[in-house]
Amino acid sequence: MAVVAKRIIDDAVVRKDAKAGEKLLDKAFALAFKGLVYPQIWEDPVVDMDGLEIGPGMRVMCIASGSCNALSYLTADPADIVAVDLNRAHVALGRLKIAAIRHLPNYERLRRFLAEANHKENAAIYAKHIAPHLDRESVRYWEGRDLTGRRRIGHFTRGIYRQGLLGGFIGIAHLAAKFYRIDLARVLAADSLEKQREIFEAELAPVFDKRFVRWLTDHPASLFGLGIPPAQYKALAGGEKMAAVLKRRLEKLACGFRVEDNYFAWQAFSRGYDRAPTGPLPPYLERRNWPVMRERIDRLDIRNANMVDYLRGSEAASHDRYVLLDAQDWMDDGQLTHLWAQITRTARPKARVLFRTAREPSLLPGRLSEALLARWAYRAETSAALTARDRSSIYGGVHLYEFAG
Repeated sequence: MAVVAKRIIDDAVVRKDAKAGEKLLDKAFALAFKGLVYPQIWEDPVVDMDGLEIGPGMRVMCIASGSCNALSYLTADPADIVAVDLNRAHVALGRLKIAAIRHLPNYERLRRFLAEANHKENAAIYAKHIAPHLDRESVRYWEGRDLTGRRRIGHFTRGIYRQGLLGGFIGIAHLAAKFYRIDLARVLAADSLEKQREIFEAELAPVFDKRFVRWLTDHPASLFGLGIPPAQYKALAGGEKMAAVLKRRLEKLACGFRVEDNYFAWQAFSRGYDRAPTGPLPPYLERRNWPVMRERIDRLDIRNANMVDYLRGSEAASHDRYVLLDAQDWMDDGQLTHLWAQITRTARPKARVLFRTAREPSLLPGRLSEALLARWAYRAETSAALTARDRSSIYGGVHLYEFAG
């Protein structure tokens, strides 16, 4: 299984036509990507559902990542969702979340386990309520040891959102903030958007002008912790200094939305969710959605697979909605063509595809053949509106296409 997982990730990440130095960076990222990367997915599921208009009877394919979005889509009442991922740690995390929703006795226990995720009793709760219902591979992962020698299930007693590549990256950012004497908690305590902006401009923005920060972020490996491979680093930079790009994205996160409505801001500035009963959470963790999550959880299937391979094995005209995250930023033209050929073959009438890009424009024009792209209508106005509303704030564009037949 480990050998298969390594091949799947290497095939997706390591560019075959890259120069020797670039290929070495790709392999370094592939090695880092084999462990847990995203304890929480960083795409806004509310934006996804608004753009996709998921509804009853629909079949959805998405990339699992931290599974927050795949789970949240269940609140829109689709017939079924298949979430695929190259990373076995993400698959194990998603399956653990499914088992927790199915088998934990009440919402309060679910919140303590998955939202707060740092209570000592969570290890015993896992052993009693979750482990007996997990597949063998997921049990092996969670009861195995991490690089420090501790069992991975202990992440849920120490704070799962502080773990993985992303959790580590945010932790380093917090250490840097302390070094520069910045109190990130002040952003979360702000009582207005105006106050949030005042704090950002006075305290956070100047950091990106520091010589060390500019030097550090000029290196592609510096963003591995965000799950950004070298190929996507170039797209994100777009010819600019990376420090300037990151400053703009952080500005939107810190100032674009009230912190009381944005759980992504809480993850960035507190390394967890707001503990207040009314604090923002992903839809699947909201108290109001607990009954429907229990009712619909069996509609979600999480698989360790490449999405092109999954679609190639699917019947024609079998899917209604596709969520590609930012995976296309990693792809060359041949990979894009293979993917969209399979999406087109498996799409039902009026199917929709939603994806994100590091840069603002859609990456498909000029890279897919005109004949293939002509079968899809780009919803430009909707895409622009979705981009503006995406609370995660780290992507340049959210893009929506609809099958034209």
